[in-house]
Amino acid sequence: MLSRAQFRHIASAFAFIPFDTGGKVEKNGGARQIGPFRAMYGGKVKNAGKMIVLGTLVFLGAGLLLSGCKSAPELTQANAQTMIQAKYDQTPAVGVDITVDELGLGEGIAAKYWERTKLYPNRYWADFTLTPEGKKVLKLQKGGDVIEWHPLNAGDKNFSVLVVTVAANHLKAQDLGDPQDDLGGTKTVSYVETVRLDGVPNDLKVMSDGVGNRLSSKHIATFALDGGAWKLQSIN
Repeated sequence: MLSRAQFRHIASAFAFIPFDTGGKVEKNGGARQIGPFRAMYGGKVKNAGKMIVLGTLVFLGAGLLLSGCKSAPELTQANAQTMIQAKYDQTPAVGVDITVDELGLGEGIAAKYWERTKLYPNRYWADFTLTPEGKKVLKLQKGGDVIEWHPLNAGDKNFSVLVVTVAANHLKAQDLGDPQDDLGGTKTVSYVETVRLDGVPNDLKVMSDGVGNRLSSKHIATFALDGGAWKLQSIN
């Protein structure tokens, strides 16, 4: 908005236009008269002069306002990654869910994370109890310390159980795409959300590579301007 001083400065540049002369200018004691000119045009010269001044003031005022406006700051991949990662780091760290299939069951026995404590008459059902070593690095998603391995039949290859690592980590944002303009002045950035396995024993890391485990997924983050700065709005 124009200050009073700026307005007076602009207006003073047009002070020479005779707003209130009544269309008559006298020089040298009245030697020159333009009264007939005013009579001919019905006073429109005065109004036209006012319109010119007002239009010029509006134009100059708009230019000053535009010159004072700051353009939106750039949203870079690095800025976006920093904000997304900060969001993840603010969320409590959690253990990683690992699906244990028939192959993983054998790997857990070899790593001494659990041992068979019961075999059922059908010969394909069995219970496995977590060892002290196993309890240090994992827990059962359903609770307790006994894995109830009860597939539908001897040939059931889809049966699995879920264990959770004791080591807790924050998610990681990586492989960000370029920021894209979106509706409403927002920007979106696609990226890959990855599970961290820091502090997880190698045997469990090997299990996490098994079928049914998903350690990364694609997401889209939306950013919006707030107080002249980009801020993370949502993650989908």
